[in-house]
Amino acid sequence: QGVVAAVMNREGALGPAPGLRSRGELVLEALDHAEAGEAARALAGLDPRAYRAFNLFVGDPVSAHWLRSPGEGAVVQTFPIPPGVHMLTARELDDPGVARIGTYLPRFRAVQTPDPERGSWGAWISLLAERGPDRGAMNLEDEGGFGTVCSQLVAIPRHPGFGYTPRFLFAAGPPHTAPFEPVAL
Repeated sequence: QGVVAAVMNREGALGPAPGLRSRGELVLEALDHAEAGEAARALAGLDPRAYRAFNLFVGDPVSAHWLRSPGEGAVVQTFPIPPGVHMLTARELDDPGVARIGTYLPRFRAVQTPDPERGSWGAWISLLAERGPDRGAMNLEDEGGFGTVCSQLVAIPRHPGFGYTPRFLFAAGPPHTAPFEPVAL
């Protein structure tokens, strides 16, 4: 359908919790809708006590949405994401207080926009592969079991059906060592 979804744990909510549902279900629920806006509206009505805190991205060729559930029973909030380059981690969208966002969002915005239709991801692959030991790195070195284990790039066409199909590249390891390979959709 052209809908893309990804879920992230919010800061301080790593891993499962007894009696709570898996946040992975949220992606499947989002993908059950034909449009990102429809998915965001449906998921905004979730019982926030059923899951640990999360950030959920849902996008399609027309719109993108960020759903934030800070946990502890707080209401799930939905925010439209304006066109442009943005970053979402375990905290807030485009939060410059997050070292990775503060370092990399300006850099991603400064380089040429990828052209996935022509197979050109430009500097984005190089930026994703930059390695470092601190939380400000894009590609984290393993710190006691926490590090980058894979990476992906996803592009969906603005106007599906005009000869341009969605593109999905996956690096099956840290992107400084594992190449980005196309995944058939």
